[in-house]
Amino acid sequence: MALIGILGGMGPLATVDFMERLIALTSSAGASRDQQHLPMLVVHLPHIPDRSEALLGNGESPLPALLHGIGMLNRNEVELIVIPCNSAHHWYDEMRAESRAPIIHIAEASVAALPAGVRRVAVLATGGTLHSGLYQRMLAARGFESVEPDAATQHHIDACITDVKAGKIGASTEHLALALDWFARQGAQVAVLGCTELPLAAQQMSAPPIPTIDSTLELARATVSYALAHGWNRPL
Repeated sequence: MALIGILGGMGPLATVDFMERLIALTSSAGASRDQQHLPMLVVHLPHIPDRSEALLGNGESPLPALLHGIGMLNRNEVELIVIPCNSAHHWYDEMRAESRAPIIHIAEASVAALPAGVRRVAVLATGGTLHSGLYQRMLAARGFESVEPDAATQHHIDACITDVKAGKIGASTEHLALALDWFARQGAQVAVLGCTELPLAAQQMSAPPIPTIDSTLELARATVSYALAHGWNRPL
């Protein structure tokens, strides 16, 4: 049986949200019974050190713990690995070098989903991910202009992420709305939600001021596309 390996726990709600997206997308693709859904093995490791703090130079590296998770998935012979955490992808090359299975890159999937004709793209992410330049480099390589937040707007983004991790979804949505309003005033045409907590806040918004690219959804779409192309939805 082919298994999708999910390296999760960063954070817990974001991992569950990702799994729900996989199931919903597989249902939309025609799954009508248990046996037509995709086999997954989830390694849920919420004790992995904070990725953003490490990127800002304020905490220990999460790489040993990330590689431990990759090793667990390797031992269970998964055939694809996905990591529903944007900041963890700063260490993508190191994880890929240790993985026996391909790893889908969440930022690549997200940037690939940007619509034609867009030039100015807002980047919403943890302070560490923003500092690492993960999205900015990828956007520039494809001809997009990144719009980065000012300090006050980054405060709202950070507060949104913190609130989601604490289960305070209502409060998180208010912070996200303020951040998106600021980006809209700067002329951003679309916003990349480059942290998997942000889509949970966005789900509560009725009409965001600018369109958003949901990194959780784009990772789920890429995962389902890969798995269906390999026939993993078909019972043995």
